[in-house]
Amino acid sequence: MAVRRQGGELDTAAQILDVAERLVQSRGFNGFSYADVAAELKITKPALHYHFASKAELGEALIIRYADRFAAALDDLDTTAQDGPAKLEGYVNLYLDVLRDKRMCLCGMLAAEYQTLPVAMRDAVLGFFDHNETWLETVLQQGRSQATLHFEGTARDEARLIVAGLEGAMLIARPFGDTARFEVAASHMVHDVITPTSKSANGGKARR
Repeated sequence: MAVRRQGGELDTAAQILDVAERLVQSRGFNGFSYADVAAELKITKPALHYHFASKAELGEALIIRYADRFAAALDDLDTTAQDGPAKLEGYVNLYLDVLRDKRMCLCGMLAAEYQTLPVAMRDAVLGFFDHNETWLETVLQQGRSQATLHFEGTARDEARLIVAGLEGAMLIARPFGDTARFEVAASHMVHDVITPTSKSANGGKARR
């Protein structure tokens, strides 16, 4: 992946990524072209190719940037959230913020097109989900050891269930344009693993 990053060209590359990310989150990777991005930014297609030689390179750059931002948000939760329940609820809110912006999780959209993606993009999508599942696994293990979270089976299986549940809840909420559908489903997922004592400490409600 070759991205030119000198001087003002960095701003152009970032603008290209911003527009392409929004298009992927609303249309999917196969639902937009370089012409769409060029028209929105009022630049030529050769200018796009100067920064991202191919759509595959652009797609890989999108995933890397998105995954980096998501990882930074998880690091922030590790620092600011006091316990397992708070971290889980903070994690749900990351998805909710995307949905409220009338978008879908970038990697969730790409997962739906997985078989049509270039190999490098496929690997990057898997890396995103692996990182999320690993983070959740750690949160769940710590919560279980501190008796703030409870669940059957392994923390890894529960982490996979949570990621799949949130991605699916986003998908179903989208055509209805109803974030409440997502919030209800996500709330049930969080409450199912929070111990009764942790719930009562918060008035029987998830932390907001």
